[in-house]
Amino acid sequence: MKVSRSALNYSSKRTARDAPVIARMREIAGQYPRYGYRRIRIFLGREGYAMSNGRMERLWRQARLQVPRKRPRRRVASTRPRPEAPLMVNQVWAIDFVHDACANGQKLKCLTVAEEFTREGLAIEVAGAIRSRHVIDVLSRLVSERGAPMFIRSDNGPEFVSRAILKWVTDEGIATALIDPGKPWQNGVNESFNGKFRDECLNMEWFRSRAEARVVIASWLEHFNTVRPHSSLGYLTPRVFAEKCRNEPPASEPATGRDAAVLGACAPRPVAQPLRKGQNEINGRAGFSS
Repeated sequence: MKVSRSALNYSSKRTARDAPVIARMREIAGQYPRYGYRRIRIFLGREGYAMSNGRMERLWRQARLQVPRKRPRRRVASTRPRPEAPLMVNQVWAIDFVHDACANGQKLKCLTVAEEFTREGLAIEVAGAIRSRHVIDVLSRLVSERGAPMFIRSDNGPEFVSRAILKWVTDEGIATALIDPGKPWQNGVNESFNGKFRDECLNMEWFRSRAEARVVIASWLEHFNTVRPHSSLGYLTPRVFAEKCRNEPPASEPATGRDAAVLGACAPRPVAQPLRKGQNEINGRAGFSS
């Protein structure tokens, strides 16, 4: 056959080397089915399986563990900056509602509160109905634990623009940063948090009652803050990133959240630049409101 004996008897060493990594990869992917290979690589690195993105992607495809792709939504391009973009920890809180239902027919209304600079989920309040007084109780508890923020960002929902809410924020010395009607991207941090909350918790769990939902959602929130790596924070967890920002002095050069986490510096994020001259006319021709 004109084949050397060494070639006939050769067995791949890479297969044996990758076998324990793939086995552990399958276990973690089964535990977190909505995580992709980049986030699973962080979990493997914590357990001593350090590897590059290229090798991780090869093993991920070899194990056929691809996460089904979501249908991309058509998004409106906008260069306008967020009003009152955060520059430090505990400066801007974002609040919103997420709705769901239990198997027994009970409605779930979840008030989510996120810290914009560190991406940390501060609270998820679960109830059947949440009025303005309930919102004030949740925010008062967070203020007593963490101190008052400078701004609270929300939409123009009736729970957030009621007289009771406006009186409470005035008494606490907090300013409001309401987004424009029909522009949820101005509350992008909370919208992103709500999307992860629905994709990784609400869509994956089956709640038999509202009491069970509170326990499961509280467990997911703790996992989100202390275990789940966040790509925009250099794959640190929000809790670790917040501690680094509190303990380390700011760097001389401004950095984004990812660069600040990688370099170990929590410098203020630069504020987005205003529209260039003539940009309003371009947006108007494209059918976008300025």
